[in-house]
Amino acid sequence: MSLASPDLAGRQLPDRLKTPLQRFLVSWELLLLSVAVAVFVLNSFASPYFLDPWNLSDATFNFTEKAMIAFAMALLIISGEIDLSVASILALSSTAMGFAVQLGADTPVLVLTGLAVGLACGAFNGLLVTGFGLPSIVVTIGTMSLFRGISYIVLGDKAYTGYPSDFAFFGQGYVWWVISFEFVLFALLAAVFAILLHRTNFGRAVYVIGNNPVGALFSGIRVPNVKFALFLLTGLMSGVAAICLTSRLGATRPSIAFGWELEVVTMVVLGGVSILGGSGTIPGVVIAAFVMGMVTFGFGLLNVPGIVMSIFIGLLLIAVIALPRIARRLLARRKV
Repeated sequence: MSLASPDLAGRQLPDRLKTPLQRFLVSWELLLLSVAVAVFVLNSFASPYFLDPWNLSDATFNFTEKAMIAFAMALLIISGEIDLSVASILALSSTAMGFAVQLGADTPVLVLTGLAVGLACGAFNGLLVTGFGLPSIVVTIGTMSLFRGISYIVLGDKAYTGYPSDFAFFGQGYVWWVISFEFVLFALLAAVFAILLHRTNFGRAVYVIGNNPVGALFSGIRVPNVKFALFLLTGLMSGVAAICLTSRLGATRPSIAFGWELEVVTMVVLGGVSILGGSGTIPGVVIAAFVMGMVTFGFGLLNVPGIVMSIFIGLLLIAVIALPRIARRLLARRKV
């Protein structure tokens, strides 16, 4: 029977039979890419300073550190879990690095300290969720206060400064012309996470767990081990972001990265990752990071107050969660 026969004329091809180009043309990523282009054009008209190469380079700092965490968060949410303590892990990692500086630690030790604290916090979250069966949203709301509280106890209203001069390269250094080290690291991590999620058995296991954790368990996937690894990965990436942000600011305060958990989750959900788990892509998160970065940078060039940016992020999160559901309901009513 030919594809042009009346029996198949009105049918939609399943995704697995479509070419990559056909899937892309109807994808959320293409819509996001269109939004990114529109935001770029609007910003170029809104401010004469936007197209300056150094300003565009500075714009990347609005999203690279958050996106590093968002890559790991995307995998965690796809698996059906969430970590709302990532900004507090970042703060605690930064505090630990600042404390190490006071003891005379050099740059390699500082980097290891930031990564180790991030891993330890991720392991603590993972143990509570996978070892004791506690809901991740409850656990990480608790550890969000715990980790941030430790930073406030250690620092109070003070700040750690005096970081080594070579430590500044991670957050302030440039690899070539206007291309910062942070942006290169962001691009490399995007490629690594894309391969991990879309080209490995581990990534396939993450999707299966997010769609049907019980079925995944009966199919031989070690669900607790995979989820524990994802919490470790999220903690590690929070430590990486802590290194970059602390290096860029040159100081540690207990309020560092305050409120970032909302922006990270918004970035992930805007990128097309289902908040209920089971679906999403890393390319979508990458494009969402550019969109949010350009929007916030454009607001900054227009001297829009920070509280307005917070309101925008909150509304964006509500919109990207609510709109798909509203659209599905409207389509269902039309079919009835």
